[in-house]
Amino acid sequence: MKLIKTQVSSLLVATLLLGACGKGGDAQKENIEGDKSANAATTITIKGSDTVLPLAQQEAEKFMAKHSGASITVVGGGTGVGLSALQEGTTDIAMASRGLKTEEKLKLKGAKKNVTEVLIAYDALSVVVHPSNKVNQLTREQLEGIFTGKITNWQEVGGANVKIVAYSRETSSGTYEFFKEHVMDKKNYANGILMMPATGSIVQSVSQTAGAIGYIGLAYETKDVKSLAVSYDQGKTFVAPSVEAAKDKTYPISRPLFFFHDATAEAKVKPFVDYVLSEEGQQIVQETGYIPLSK
Repeated sequence: MKLIKTQVSSLLVATLLLGACGKGGDAQKENIEGDKSANAATTITIKGSDTVLPLAQQEAEKFMAKHSGASITVVGGGTGVGLSALQEGTTDIAMASRGLKTEEKLKLKGAKKNVTEVLIAYDALSVVVHPSNKVNQLTREQLEGIFTGKITNWQEVGGANVKIVAYSRETSSGTYEFFKEHVMDKKNYANGILMMPATGSIVQSVSQTAGAIGYIGLAYETKDVKSLAVSYDQGKTFVAPSVEAAKDKTYPISRPLFFFHDATAEAKVKPFVDYVLSEEGQQIVQETGYIPLSK
């Protein structure tokens, strides 16, 4: 009887152990499948600044190459578009080439959005003209005169007798706001300024118009337009836009670039944001024509 009892006990223990192993195996399998599902479901939408657009696209491509389950969609349209989408809940990250305005903070708060600001890089703003233009440099005051409509002919700033055709980003653009504040001394744009929906449109228009002038992010520079050296000391020193000049702060028209996201999306966007801020991500910043944070 004692032997039988022992055998039964042993059988019961073995059965319990097998059951425990089975449950552990199932749990482990569920965890793995759960991780795979979570990874496969990592979908992020990014909208906003056309200035930040090329950088965000490059970062997203490299991130997705390293994380096969991730899907990141990047769309431009302007800083204002991105922030409105964040307010409406139609984007996970808003790209911006300026900080939040007071009214935007109030609207986001009203929409119950607890927004996190992330500084991701810096950018230099290039003033560009048609390659045939003989003018190679302008002072801040001359730029102000051109975009406020006080200077209307290139002859007035040392160029040919050609009418100036000025191109600007539209009002939803953070670049529009930055240029107005830091270059035009907060004065209003002239009524005749041609407002363009995207930075690429300015590049194309300037490249096709002999008397044109516009402003673009450094990363958008091409051989089809000519960038001008700029002076912020009334003509004593002129500095051409470049990553190096922006890094050492000798080029005066530079600015921070941001990601904004709702705190509720922190866990979702954190891996990508961390990647952008990592050493590898900041190397992409440099390679794409922007200025990394470790200047």
